[in-house]
Amino acid sequence: MVLVYFCITFIVFAKSTIAQEPDDIVVYTAREIITLDEDRPLVEAIAVQGDRIIATGTLNEVRQFLAGRSLTISSRFNDLVIIPGLINQHEHAWLASLLFIANILSIEDWVLPDKTISRAADASEYRQRLRTLVRQHADSNQVFYTWGYHQLFHGELSRADLDAISNTIPIVVLQRSIHEQIHNTAALEFFGIDQSLIDSAPESVRDQTNLAEGHFWEQGQSLIVPRVFANLFHPERYLPALEQLEKYWHAAGTTLVAEPGGIVSPALITAQNQVLGDENTPFRMYYIADGRSFINYDSTREVITETEKMYATAQGMTQFIPKQVKLFADGAMFSQLMQMSEGYLDGHHGEWLMDPEIFESAFQIYWDAGYQIHVHQNGDAGLDMVLENLETNMNRNPRQDHRTVIVHFGFSRPDQVSRLKELGAIVSANPFYPIVLADRYSEVGIGPERSHEMVRLGDLVRADILFSLHADTPMASGQPLRLMSDAINRITVNGNLPAPSQRISPARALRAVTLDAAYSLRMEEEVGSIEPGKLANFTVLLENPLETTPKDIGDIAIWGTVHEGRILPLANSATSE
Repeated sequence: MVLVYFCITFIVFAKSTIAQEPDDIVVYTAREIITLDEDRPLVEAIAVQGDRIIATGTLNEVRQFLAGRSLTISSRFNDLVIIPGLINQHEHAWLASLLFIANILSIEDWVLPDKTISRAADASEYRQRLRTLVRQHADSNQVFYTWGYHQLFHGELSRADLDAISNTIPIVVLQRSIHEQIHNTAALEFFGIDQSLIDSAPESVRDQTNLAEGHFWEQGQSLIVPRVFANLFHPERYLPALEQLEKYWHAAGTTLVAEPGGIVSPALITAQNQVLGDENTPFRMYYIADGRSFINYDSTREVITETEKMYATAQGMTQFIPKQVKLFADGAMFSQLMQMSEGYLDGHHGEWLMDPEIFESAFQIYWDAGYQIHVHQNGDAGLDMVLENLETNMNRNPRQDHRTVIVHFGFSRPDQVSRLKELGAIVSANPFYPIVLADRYSEVGIGPERSHEMVRLGDLVRADILFSLHADTPMASGQPLRLMSDAINRITVNGNLPAPSQRISPARALRAVTLDAAYSLRMEEEVGSIEPGKLANFTVLLENPLETTPKDIGDIAIWGTVHEGRILPLANSATSE
């Protein structure tokens, strides 16, 4: 049965492609090849012509099927393991580049190519290290940026606290979620942020600012982001950071990156095109339009027209995925600004990133235009709002295979999992949330019952709901193997295991960073598995992630990648045949 399927697949593809491709055919063998092709999960050899896979099977089968053709048999991977090319399903290049721009003082360790930065475990350590870093800041005319602060770990931080550290150096603290900023007085003056600016904003924006504290969050950031980011992401900083980020993602075995809902900034996109659009980039990067940026146009036609104008701004190895859009429900997971149906233990409240009536309008506009909609959601009340809109539009204007994606999936309830299944939604989850947050959120704000069940992947498996895993770097490490490890093991930074039933198998985790990630982007016909007809995208490992001890999966060494037929070893990998 398997052999018959292989023959049919190969012959059909050969008729449509081989005759059109003048490239040599290279047949790669390996110690193990995991395909994620249901009919042929394991093979001995892969035949590649140009950028496409044209055959898989045993070496003898491939030779037989390609009889009469000129073949090169490559044994360079004979001691290695080939898996489908890993996919970073949800990233933001500008956001991830902060790892190489800002001073990192975070709630977890960060292992970067050239250094390891240990976590700041508590308020005392955070403030001591912040003072040291500011003291080492060379130029008082340049803004000092730091990322990673979290109030529940590091204590409250205000404008006055930062003024006490320096009243001359502009200091900007980017909260761990990037959904909040805290400025000292020198920074506010540097950027021209004053009460008149705040007074000019709509009420929902003003309500999420506190000038006296130097604090701006969620919608309140929209006032200051254009000023701050123009400085933070100046080309002198941003271009070198993007070059480092490219190496970081490639070192993680990445062959495709998607950026849902990136900032609509011609300057940032131009910079990203300059670095990531280059033909030598080891992966392709796909943008998904940010619907918030277009929803204020007067007519539905203008909303869609302006959205689609963005497509032309990407170039080379970067491009927009047409007919897909990102919308936003509730606030940040790392800020405890999610909308929670049972509220918070300390009485504070969550926030909306899009006011519900605006979200409702945007969802309907893009739904009726046939768009696949990706929605940022973190709290269970936020998920209620999203599901209500999905159900309303399914009843009003039914669509098959809409693939609405629930993005992040921080908190949810069992009844919502059932509703997700009924409505045909899928999930893109961040499995690092429980690792870094479950212990502390059990103590503050949320409580153990809800915190232990965050990111309930096990329930998704049992409900047969398709899901992918993502990092949203630096919300998690941009390394798909580490995301797999987080989802499989679910061990917190303090060594605890919250909700063992929400763990998933290595096989399901591998699908979540390959084939199911491709499905969430409507790219499963092109990438995600090793099958004839698909792009020749592979990640090459030293060990098999399906057989390695689960706790060691995140540490599997990566040889390099094959991207659209290009062999791309890492700098420290042997390249000889």
